[in-house]
Amino acid sequence: MHMMKMKMNPQFSVWGLVWLWMLFGISASTRRVLINFGDSNSDTGGVLAGAGLPIGLPHGITFFHRGTGRLGDGRLILDFFCEHLKLSYLSPYLDSLAPNFTSGVNFAVAGAMTLPQFVPFQLDVQVRQFVRFKNRSLELLSLGGSGNFINQDGFHRALYMIDIGQNDLLVALYASNLTYAPVAAKIPSFIAEIKLAIQNLYESGGRKFWIHNTGPLGCAPKELALHVHNETDVDSVGCFRVHNDLAKLFNKGLRRMCKELKQALKHVTIVYVDIYTIKYNLFATPSKYGFVQPFKACCGSGGPPNNYNVKATCGQPGYEICNNVTSAIVWDGVHYTEAANRVVADTILSMPSLKLDRFWSN
Repeated sequence: MHMMKMKMNPQFSVWGLVWLWMLFGISASTRRVLINFGDSNSDTGGVLAGAGLPIGLPHGITFFHRGTGRLGDGRLILDFFCEHLKLSYLSPYLDSLAPNFTSGVNFAVAGAMTLPQFVPFQLDVQVRQFVRFKNRSLELLSLGGSGNFINQDGFHRALYMIDIGQNDLLVALYASNLTYAPVAAKIPSFIAEIKLAIQNLYESGGRKFWIHNTGPLGCAPKELALHVHNETDVDSVGCFRVHNDLAKLFNKGLRRMCKELKQALKHVTIVYVDIYTIKYNLFATPSKYGFVQPFKACCGSGGPPNNYNVKATCGQPGYEICNNVTSAIVWDGVHYTEAANRVVADTILSMPSLKLDRFWSN
């Protein structure tokens, strides 16, 4: 039997491969991409780039040894996820000078909320920025752009992370003078915005979602320092009851919403991550993790019990840093230390049901 041989034009072969790379990517099936949305829990420099807020040292002192725009002494939970996946740290979408989007992109901005809409840099705006980022990336690829852009398959296979809601709860709490009922009534609207964000990202091709619930807001040294309280206002651990009760109500609604979307959307994976329990355990049993004085900020002023003074917060004149930052849970009264973030990340990554690697296993 004679086999027919096809002659391939060498020029067509080369340009054909280039075209296929632009459309599908060289190793699209193995390339890991993270796309993140949120607030200061995962902001790697967005508020610095977008609002120009000078977040310098002592923030970043432990690991980066310089200010990177992260609110904390070092790496965030997101940074540890990137290390685990052998990815470079995510650049903020708003960073105009030498960003690196090979591992994904970060839309999180400190202070971000779910509401009101159309206000920089709330969640709906972050999603709109993503749509622009995706469309522009694909446009540049189609024009033969030389950058290592994320392609269509990369966006489809990416893991979309969302960690937002704490600022909505806190703003509502302050407005209600720490009253439960008015804040509880607003929580469904916060959840609805996160649901809408997931739906819009799904419509844009996203199929894998990683959703963090909110942490124990009532354990933050800042909250305990700012609001006069007595023994009935705090739980057995020492955290504000009203803050944490509302956080748990928010988390209950968030979990229910994730379950509903899993049933409503086709070919979707939605993982709900219980950050609250992991962080609360740090305050409940600090010695188990090597921490001491759980309600005292490492960087601040005022001394025990909380070392938080709004007139001399971390980085402002008069602040001091604790002798051993690795023994502190909270860095500046609000944001967690690198040591605490490492424990949280390690705990998540050790759970069989939360293995990050499995999102790119097929």
